[in-house]
Amino acid sequence: MRIYKDFLFEAAHYLPSAPIGHPNSRVHGHSFRARVVIDGQPDAKSGLVFHFDDLTAAIEEARDALDHRLLNEIEGLEAPTLERISIWLWNRLQNRVPGLAEIQVSRDSCNEGCIYRGDAPTLPHAAE
Repeated sequence: MRIYKDFLFEAAHYLPSAPIGHPNSRVHGHSFRARVVIDGQPDAKSGLVFHFDDLTAAIEEARDALDHRLLNEIEGLEAPTLERISIWLWNRLQNRVPGLAEIQVSRDSCNEGCIYRGDAPTLPHAAE
Protein backbone atom coordinates (compact mmCIF):
# COMPACT_ATOMS: atom_id res chain seq x y z
CA MET A 1 0.00 0.00 0.00
CA ARG A 2 1.15 3.55 -0.67
CA ILE A 3 0.22 6.71 1.24
CA TYR A 4 1.37 10.27 0.71
CA LYS A 5 1.27 13.75 2.14
CA ASP A 6 1.68 16.95 0.14
CA PHE A 7 3.00 20.24 1.43
CA LEU A 8 3.74 23.65 -0.02
CA PHE A 9 6.57 26.09 0.53
CA GLU A 10 7.57 29.42 -0.95
CA ALA A 11 11.25 30.08 -1.47
CA ALA A 12 13.77 32.06 -3.46
CA HIS A 13 16.89 30.75 -5.12
CA TYR A 14 19.36 31.27 -7.93
CA LEU A 15 21.45 28.77 -9.84
CA PRO A 16 25.20 29.40 -9.54
CA SER A 17 25.81 27.33 -12.69
CA ALA A 18 23.54 29.50 -14.88
CA PRO A 19 25.35 31.75 -17.36
CA ILE A 20 25.71 35.42 -16.41
CA GLY A 21 22.65 37.28 -17.60
CA HIS A 22 20.41 34.19 -17.65
CA PRO A 23 17.26 34.70 -15.55
CA ASN A 24 18.17 31.68 -13.37
CA SER A 25 21.43 33.37 -12.36
CA ARG A 26 19.42 36.06 -10.55
CA VAL A 27 17.51 35.62 -7.30
CA HIS A 28 13.92 34.65 -8.06
CA GLY A 29 11.16 32.84 -6.23
CA HIS A 30 8.82 29.89 -6.72
CA SER A 31 5.87 28.25 -5.08
CA PHE A 32 7.01 24.67 -4.54
CA ARG A 33 4.86 21.59 -3.96
CA ALA A 34 6.41 18.54 -2.33
CA ARG A 35 4.97 15.08 -1.84
CA VAL A 36 6.29 12.51 0.63
CA VAL A 37 5.33 8.95 -0.31
CA ILE A 38 5.45 5.95 2.04
CA ASP A 39 5.10 2.27 1.14
CA GLY A 40 4.04 -0.33 3.67
CA GLN A 41 1.39 -2.65 4.96
CA PRO A 42 -1.32 -1.40 7.29
CA ASP A 43 -0.75 -2.34 10.91
CA ALA A 44 -3.13 -5.15 11.92
CA LYS A 45 -4.32 -3.27 15.01
CA SER A 46 -4.41 0.38 13.87
CA GLY A 47 -5.04 -0.15 10.16
CA LEU A 48 -2.41 2.50 9.40
CA VAL A 49 0.68 2.31 7.22
CA PHE A 50 2.05 5.36 9.09
CA HIS A 51 0.14 7.81 11.25
CA PHE A 52 -0.47 11.03 9.34
CA ASP A 53 0.08 13.09 12.51
CA ASP A 54 3.61 11.69 12.75
CA LEU A 55 4.20 12.31 9.05
CA THR A 56 2.92 15.87 9.37
CA ALA A 57 5.30 16.51 12.29
CA ALA A 58 8.31 15.19 10.32
CA ILE A 59 7.35 17.21 7.26
CA GLU A 60 6.71 20.40 9.23
CA GLU A 61 10.31 20.56 10.44
CA ALA A 62 11.61 20.20 6.88
CA ARG A 63 9.04 22.64 5.48
CA ASP A 64 9.96 25.24 8.08
CA ALA A 65 13.62 24.95 7.07
CA LEU A 66 12.67 25.74 3.44
CA ASP A 67 9.67 28.05 3.60
CA HIS A 68 10.26 31.76 2.91
CA ARG A 69 14.02 31.24 2.73
CA LEU A 70 16.78 31.79 0.22
CA LEU A 71 17.50 28.13 -0.55
CA ASN A 72 21.13 28.84 -1.49
CA GLU A 73 21.80 29.72 2.17
CA ILE A 74 20.67 26.29 3.44
CA GLU A 75 23.44 23.78 4.04
CA GLY A 76 23.31 21.23 1.23
CA LEU A 77 21.27 23.47 -1.07
CA GLU A 78 23.93 25.92 -2.21
CA ALA A 79 22.93 25.02 -5.79
CA PRO A 80 19.20 24.38 -5.24
CA THR A 81 17.89 22.50 -8.26
CA LEU A 82 14.70 20.45 -8.03
CA GLU A 83 16.94 17.38 -7.96
CA ARG A 84 18.96 18.62 -5.00
CA ILE A 85 15.88 19.80 -3.09
CA SER A 86 14.41 16.29 -3.53
CA ILE A 87 17.58 14.63 -2.24
CA TRP A 88 17.82 17.13 0.64
CA LEU A 89 14.26 16.29 1.70
CA TRP A 90 14.96 12.56 1.41
CA ASN A 91 18.05 12.85 3.59
CA ARG A 92 16.13 14.93 6.14
CA LEU A 93 13.19 12.48 6.37
CA GLN A 94 14.62 9.02 5.74
CA ASN A 95 15.43 8.28 9.39
CA ARG A 96 12.10 9.66 10.65
CA VAL A 97 9.73 8.11 8.14
CA PRO A 98 9.82 4.29 7.93
CA GLY A 99 8.90 3.07 4.47
CA LEU A 100 9.88 6.32 2.76
CA ALA A 101 9.55 5.44 -0.92
CA GLU A 102 9.57 8.66 -2.88
CA ILE A 103 9.95 12.42 -2.71
CA GLN A 104 8.40 14.60 -5.39
CA VAL A 105 9.16 18.31 -5.72
CA SER A 106 7.48 20.46 -8.32
CA ARG A 107 6.96 24.02 -9.44
CA ASP A 108 3.40 23.96 -10.71
CA SER A 109 3.67 27.39 -12.36
CA CYS A 110 6.52 26.05 -14.51
CA ASN A 111 4.98 22.60 -15.10
CA GLU A 112 8.24 21.05 -13.84
CA GLY A 113 9.10 18.52 -11.20
CA CYS A 114 11.44 15.86 -9.93
CA ILE A 115 10.76 12.42 -8.46
CA TYR A 116 13.45 10.91 -6.22
CA ARG A 117 13.32 7.34 -4.93
CA GLY A 118 16.50 7.28 -2.91
CA ASP A 119 18.42 5.26 -5.45
CA ALA A 120 21.09 7.80 -6.38
CA PRO A 121 24.16 8.73 -4.36
CA THR A 122 23.97 11.70 -2.03
CA LEU A 123 25.12 14.86 -3.77
CA PRO A 124 27.95 16.94 -2.33
CA HIS A 125 26.95 19.90 -0.21
CA ALA A 126 29.19 22.42 -1.97
CA ALA A 127 27.98 24.72 -4.73
CA GLU A 128 28.67 23.71 -8.30
